[in-house]
Amino acid sequence: MRFQYSTLIAAPVEVVWKFHERADVLELLTPPWQPVQVIRREGGLEVGAISEFRIFLGPLPIPWQARHTECKQYQQFTDEQVDGPMQSWVHRHQFREENGQTRLTDAIEYTLPGGEIAEFLLGWWVNSRLEDMFRYRHEVTQRECERK
Repeated sequence: MRFQYSTLIAAPVEVVWKFHERADVLELLTPPWQPVQVIRREGGLEVGAISEFRIFLGPLPIPWQARHTECKQYQQFTDEQVDGPMQSWVHRHQFREENGQTRLTDAIEYTLPGGEIAEFLLGWWVNSRLEDMFRYRHEVTQRECERK
């Protein structure tokens, strides 16, 4: 399955990139309605960096670990799920200059456990949750980066 969300931010690419390098960025970008506990973050945005957190589905804690597999400064970084609830998850964070502003695009390719049946039954729900989450993330990024 695929999901994509894009926003034009009135700030240079370097500013938006540096925002994503902040040590507290995962906490800042987590919507208040989504219970997530950050366990560790090591290595910034570089290849090999690790983000580990726990998401909660009701009372159930679900571990999630992602490793950065690609990093082109001021252009793109990619994280892939190493351990977590999805069958597969590849998340590309893209930064493109547009007339002195930044086009921030989050593109995700994922597979739900349970294959095609799960995707048919739950894909719309997962995409709607992703839509809500990335709308929030982009609003926070826009607010933080445009006030600089």
